Amino acid sequence: MSRLWSRFGARTAAVALLSVGVAGGFYLGEDRQTQQEGLTAQAGLEVDRAENAYQHDQQAEHRVRSARQRAAEYQAKLHAEAAAKEAAERAREAEAAAASRKKARAAAEAMAKPYDGPIPTSCAQYSGNRKIGCAIMLDEGFGIDQFPCLDKLWTKESGWNHKAYNAGSGAYGIPQALPGSKMASIADDWKINPATQVKWGLGYIEGRYDNPCGAWQHSKDTGWY
Repeated sequence: MSRLWSRFGARTAAVALLSVGVAGGFYLGEDRQTQQEGLTAQAGLEVDRAENAYQHDQQAEHRVRSARQRAAEYQAKLHAEAAAKEAAERAREAEAAAASRKKARAAAEAMAKPYDGPIPTSCAQYSGNRKIGCAIMLDEGFGIDQFPCLDKLWTKESGWNHKAYNAGSGAYGIPQALPGSKMASIADDWKINPATQVKWGLGYIEGRYDNPCGAWQHSKDTGWY
């Protein structure tokens, strides 16, 4: 039976059926009352069946709607969990990137920390290889304020001795080039000429640390440059 039937509609149909039977003279004689009662009972049964079918359909439709709603809620929950996980991962990545940038800035600031000690007025106050080194440093474009850092660096490395040799590593000369033969890129007299060694050492410093104070800071932090 169609679920569009209602109790009222089913009973109306039964009554109409009964009326047609009576009008047509189908029920005659002494059993008319009995037949009418049977027809009425049959109509009532059909009405009950129709109503039961309607209720069954309604319940089935309700179960379908409930199942769809539960499925939609579950999908929404999964989507929310995935979005929360993705957001947390992005936050962790952002924090890690920020920490990395902070560390890099701190390292750069440490490398670029200016020398805050006394600044010589000129190279004239030095002598020997230090005076040579100071003059070449100025010629290479560094300010006089960089020489105290260079002085500390190469005093630590070689004591400004152009024949200094490290038997353990093979480093040689004022800047302790490793190997010493690298300084041949400046001149062939790298073993005996302090000026050649200083020029090579300043080029190395500029390429890696920008200036002598940057190299000295790195040396203090790590023990080497």
